[in-house]
Amino acid sequence: MAKIKSCMLIGLEGKLCEIETDISGGIPSFEIVGLPDAAVKESKDRIRAAFKNTSLEFPRKRVLVNLAPANLKKEGTSFDVPIILSILSECGILTIPDADRSAFFGEISLDGAIRPVPGILPMALTAKEFGIERVFVPEENAMEAAFSGLPVYGVETLSDMVEHFGGKKELSVQKADFETYFRRQAETALLDFCDVKGQQVAKRGAEIAAAGSHNILFIGSPGSGKTMIAKRIPSILPDLTFQEAMETSKIHSVSGLLTRQHPFVTVRPFRSPHHTISASGLSGGGTVPKPGELSLAHNGVLFLDELCEFHKDVLEIMRQPLEDGTITVARVHATLTYPCNIMLVASMNPCKCGYYGDPRHQCTCTPAEIKKYMGKISGPLLDRIDLHTEVSSLSYDELAGGAKEEPSSEIKKRVNRARAIQKKRYEGLSIHSNSDLSPALMKEFCSLGKEENRVLKSAFEAMGLSARAYDRILKVSRTIADLEGSEKIHSEHIMEAIQYRTLDRKYWGNTLG
Repeated sequence: MAKIKSCMLIGLEGKLCEIETDISGGIPSFEIVGLPDAAVKESKDRIRAAFKNTSLEFPRKRVLVNLAPANLKKEGTSFDVPIILSILSECGILTIPDADRSAFFGEISLDGAIRPVPGILPMALTAKEFGIERVFVPEENAMEAAFSGLPVYGVETLSDMVEHFGGKKELSVQKADFETYFRRQAETALLDFCDVKGQQVAKRGAEIAAAGSHNILFIGSPGSGKTMIAKRIPSILPDLTFQEAMETSKIHSVSGLLTRQHPFVTVRPFRSPHHTISASGLSGGGTVPKPGELSLAHNGVLFLDELCEFHKDVLEIMRQPLEDGTITVARVHATLTYPCNIMLVASMNPCKCGYYGDPRHQCTCTPAEIKKYMGKISGPLLDRIDLHTEVSSLSYDELAGGAKEEPSSEIKKRVNRARAIQKKRYEGLSIHSNSDLSPALMKEFCSLGKEENRVLKSAFEAMGLSARAYDRILKVSRTIADLEGSEKIHSEHIMEAIQYRTLDRKYWGNTLG
């Protein structure tokens, strides 16, 4: 009985699979067992056609293929190639040396071409964990799989595979050039803050948010520059580390977003879903849940433009993931947990017409309409956004002025210095930025003096802040101190952090709930 190894995915976690084939006498038939889904069952027809069109003879016997372990549901088309090889091996047409230390993946087309499949990177990493020493993948997936560190053979057609093991043609090993890809990260052209006229308060808020990986909300009238500033935040974020790049690439691989031209994520994701997105689109879903926008933005930015236009039930989904950095999606066939350590950036108008509180334009909304519009953002969700920043309309002189604005490169230097301080401070802990601080760690790293406690107490009582808002102010204060290179949090740091918590009282008033 022939045995060929492959892998399957359950979320981001992989399982090693064995494809066992038994060929015996009897009425000719072809059966696949081991809880195959519809895509795996349909491989029977693809395989028969591929045999015919590559001049291979399909055995006229009873062919039984088992996908082990048989108690786990098998999904997708990546089992096509290993099933074919197990049949050829059982028939004696091919002899695969070191088959127990090799893994095979790929979808077969009717003419024998091997098509790419999603999830190659996490499957290759799984194979490596289980002692596999080499993998054979579709040519278009070869560079992606190479980032696993295993020897990878890219295969274009079934004939190439047969000739390789028949000794007629040797496949080449695909190598991943890590340095080249991470150098490309630094060279990637991003939108620059030097294009933004004025808006120093909003830029300062964006810098603090980037330095501590804090969530930020921009509020202002239409055309004031909210979206323009938000889209430039990736240009001041620290570069991805290799570990972060690997985590993010695995999620994008499972979602089928990696290509031959872009086989690895080298820049922080910036996801900007439309406000008509469904709850499943944001959180993840499907019969076996796939990652949603929250997870696709892992280690990057999730930008929600026109926040109040999103359905309220969609927004409320974010409450738990913003706290935990993970999201668990439960469906009939599986309950999966995906990482979503994101920086939430949101923008919104203060009312339906957009001009409530604007000194240059008359608001046409009634108080009831304003309350209804702003009421789409609940108090618990607003509490989870660390910085609330007002973006005012610019005057003609500010727009037409020739003053040179600070480029992203200069802001990024300050952000990197602050992140370096945090990295050293939290060395040996499982956190990377101030936004990840737990209450226990806050006592150690955000301790306040007598004067600082007095300032924060006054604000807490006057503004009626929640316990969560208190924690957020402390974390933002810690980041502001880091930007100034201060070991201790001083009163001015706390007062600046408090300023970023006042807009909810201005715009929401008593509408929060």
